[in-house]
Amino acid sequence: MVNGPGLYIDIGKKARDLLYKDFQTDPKFSLTTYTANGVAITSNGLKKGEIILADINTQIKHKNITTDIKVDTNSNVFATITYDEAVPGLKTIFRYTVPDQRSGKLEMQYLHDYAGICGSIGLTPNPIVNFSGVFGTSAVSVGVDVSLDSTTNTLGKYNAGLSYSHSDLVAALTLNDKFDNLTASFHRVAYPETNTAVGAEMTHNFSSNDNTFTIGVQHTLDPFTVVKGRVNNYGKVSTLIQHEWRPKSTLTLSGEVDTRAIEKPTKLGLALALKL
Repeated sequence: MVNGPGLYIDIGKKARDLLYKDFQTDPKFSLTTYTANGVAITSNGLKKGEIILADINTQIKHKNITTDIKVDTNSNVFATITYDEAVPGLKTIFRYTVPDQRSGKLEMQYLHDYAGICGSIGLTPNPIVNFSGVFGTSAVSVGVDVSLDSTTNTLGKYNAGLSYSHSDLVAALTLNDKFDNLTASFHRVAYPETNTAVGAEMTHNFSSNDNTFTIGVQHTLDPFTVVKGRVNNYGKVSTLIQHEWRPKSTLTLSGEVDTRAIEKPTKLGLALALKL
């Protein structure tokens, strides 16, 4: 393991996980089983309104190679092959989707004590090239995230971020969507013994001059039960309770209320994840 700044997607991740992870307003079911030789088979189901989405994922591990094959209800086949630690800190990932012949992509990630670099290129005649790099330490780091469309020779995206991490505080500042969105976030552990933490995120959109502010808290009731809550400046209040009733198997109940439209029904979500 490398104790470095991580990848660009890790900037602000602590706050995002506290504020958004596992919150949902739809029924969801996941079942993972393992064969005698260690192959993991996961079935997922999600009901969104009147539409039911489902997929089956098979994961095979052999030494440093992990192969994931997923088939969804639209007959799409997603294949991902990951070769981990070809050299220390390096990970190579190949992705392909059938029947999309232009979906092939090769990605490489490299983690170092003072850098985290990720690059990918589409396997097409005129590919899209992505690059992100984070430089610094596990305490302070800066990063960039850009993509180049070789067909038009234009930048499809360019983002930048700054991260600061201390023993109980993680703060981040990012400019995303071609510098149109400024996001500031923080995550602070208030009581480590109960894993009680507070997180907040503020986003300003320069083109629309809109501001969004979200604050949330999480607390561990016991070693197997976590509660979370969040509220934003639009008056939407969300809560969840998650219980691990057996190792790696969880039951999550979440809800959302719009306090500015109290006549609307409360949105409820139930997620059941089983690992056998």
